[in-house]
Amino acid sequence: MLRQLKLTATGNGHTGIHQEFAMTMERTKKVSGATRRGLLCGAAALAASAGLVPFSRGAFAQDGQWWESIIGHGAQLDRRSRAGPRESSTIRLDDLRDGPTPWLSDVMIQSMHEAIKRYQQIVANGGWPMVPGPRLMRPGDDDERVPALRRRLRASGDMPATGSYYDSFAFDGELEQAVMRFQARHGLRMRGRVDRPTFAALNVTAEMRLNQLRLNLNRIQQLWTSGVEDRYVLVNVPAYQLEAVNRHEVQQRHRVIAGRPGRETPSIKSTIRGLNFYPYWRVPGSIARLDLVPRMQREPDYLEKEHIRAFRGSFDGPEIDLATIDWHNVDLSQTFFRQDPGPWNALGLVRIDMPNEHIVYMHDTPMKQLFKQPARSYSAGCVRVQDVMDLVSWIAQQEAGWEQPERVQAVLDQGDPLDLTLSRPIPVYFVYITAWGETNGEVQFRPDIYDRDGARELAGDIDPEDAPPAQPVNALAP
Repeated sequence: MLRQLKLTATGNGHTGIHQEFAMTMERTKKVSGATRRGLLCGAAALAASAGLVPFSRGAFAQDGQWWESIIGHGAQLDRRSRAGPRESSTIRLDDLRDGPTPWLSDVMIQSMHEAIKRYQQIVANGGWPMVPGPRLMRPGDDDERVPALRRRLRASGDMPATGSYYDSFAFDGELEQAVMRFQARHGLRMRGRVDRPTFAALNVTAEMRLNQLRLNLNRIQQLWTSGVEDRYVLVNVPAYQLEAVNRHEVQQRHRVIAGRPGRETPSIKSTIRGLNFYPYWRVPGSIARLDLVPRMQREPDYLEKEHIRAFRGSFDGPEIDLATIDWHNVDLSQTFFRQDPGPWNALGLVRIDMPNEHIVYMHDTPMKQLFKQPARSYSAGCVRVQDVMDLVSWIAQQEAGWEQPERVQAVLDQGDPLDLTLSRPIPVYFVYITAWGETNGEVQFRPDIYDRDGARELAGDIDPEDAPPAQPVNALAP
């Protein structure tokens, strides 16, 4: 069944602008490499299945290194021994927006103006104090930095302005709850302790946050004034979430996985024109050369376990008997590899077709556990959607014979590839909004994962649990 939101009534010349223009020019330069990026989308979906986690800035490995951790999903799926990012059982994830108000709305613009007024007042009052780090601060500690932390959280409204213990060194339960509120507002793991990423967010100055709000108001206004359709899908990349909007009300929200730094999900407007159930994944030539062939030299049944077949001349050419291939002398200009549809497939069970110059799209993923991570920059540019079949049902519901969500399940139960071309294409926006105000007065910020906001501090710090492993963790590791 569709996961509908409960709609309830609710109230109602900066740093980074030049960098926005530079990013636009840079994206234009990258169009020539769009085809390669599109092929990499499927490859990156397998990266997570092999235990590959997001790269920190400046740590992006050469293709021949990081692809070592990609293949191996099908075999691992069969053995039920997949490895993923480390998770803490105590971490809550409550990062989806609530209520019917879309990002692209006059209500949001008004909320942004109110947030800007509030932060202008904070700046006029002198901002907030810095909190010395990076040594961890935890509930139950006695720490001389606690008074500064309390003043910092009071200044931003995460802690009541009244109360005792202004000068107490005790990290008590009240302070823990305030830290968790701050972490939730900044897209961080809600641990209640002050770790490295939390220190980084705490010590962004009030003036920088004010400029960030102004910059994002400009982004929203530009999209809103350009004209927004009645029915559309919007993906806010740094917030890792998607909104399905109809008649200016959000009907569904979904967590998403977006491109990591170096493989960025672009800001685009496109149109959803079709749905591809049980898609094939065409293995890029670089993966074949760097990973598949070396692996087959060591493990002759590897491709069979991964449900990958070989073809001559093109991805749709005649199939080649794997036993006839000399894996020490393969002509990759004439040998192509394609992964069969199924739950092991890098694209999952459905691909949402949205033609665009960057060759990016939305799709399912076999690695559902990655949606439990608060920072979800794992892909090579494509967007993976949690509970994607709910979104697919919403997209298809205006097509003849697809009015009921049971139709999608029937297609899945049938188990055969099927392409649906939409008679009513749906606009889709990939946007970059890192700061916004909610109708309840809460101000939200997200790490500037692609360094587009004009200040390095806004990118935050990499959570240790999101750092890449010291060594590749799947069976392809040398």
